[in-house]
Amino acid sequence: MNVLVDAHLPRKAAAWFRNAGCDAIHTLEMPNANRTTDAEIRQRAELEQRVVVSKDADFVNSHILIGEPSRLLLVSTGNITNRELEQLLVPLMPTIIAEFQTHSFLELIRSGIVVRG
Repeated sequence: MNVLVDAHLPRKAAAWFRNAGCDAIHTLEMPNANRTTDAEIRQRAELEQRVVVSKDADFVNSHILIGEPSRLLLVSTGNITNRELEQLLVPLMPTIIAEFQTHSFLELIRSGIVVRG
């Protein structure tokens, strides 16, 4: 699975996905780094068939309205430390990867994964 981690999440989140066998990049690795626009993120995600991982609800709107990004993992944990996020996300990686085989929109909440679409 290819992944693009948005600026609202720690850079090391891309490493968590890589450790799970994914091809993952963070916006910091893109030419405009954390100034990369949502449109640029959507374009790269579509071009490289990447799941966008973000806390930004704007991606939910664009996913629903225009189908981009075509696959989205929304992180809806509220305020959470990077360590808590890692402890929540890493054990769920196999489930996330499996769910994206048949679904296009997942939401990570504190109690786990919710399939949205």
